[in-house]
Amino acid sequence: MNESVSTIMIKELTTLGPDEFVGRAVDIFKTKRIHHLPIVDNGNLVGLITTHDLWNKHIQPNDFEKIIIKDIMSKKLIKLNPDDKIGTAAELFLDNRFHALPIVEGDKIVGLITTFDVLRYMFLKEYPNPILFNDELEGDMDSINR
Repeated sequence: MNESVSTIMIKELTTLGPDEFVGRAVDIFKTKRIHHLPIVDNGNLVGLITTHDLWNKHIQPNDFEKIIIKDIMSKKLIKLNPDDKIGTAAELFLDNRFHALPIVEGDKIVGLITTFDVLRYMFLKEYPNPILFNDELEGDMDSINR
């Protein structure tokens, strides 16, 4: 847990702008099978939208093309730097009960770490040669549902 989050963070991110409609986020959640989308403006992180946000705010499908992301995104975010430790991320997840942390350098987003990333990291430390799901764990983990 003392390695830096940069060793396990998601580096190839899908992002959206704050002025896009929620429907665009919903399409990305479905097609990419992800649950967290960083919201950026000129490369700067300005928010985060999640599938939980849509459920928690009771966004109905007929409103997807009426509601703008900046009106429902989370703006107060806890962020980490690439050199922060995986243990720090785990502690923040446990303490705050959310499931994604943006990784930033200044205001620029450079990655994202999820509870799934930490779980996979710990699992592979304990079981470097897993019996089940071996192909998925050795392959491109970005394609697994986050």
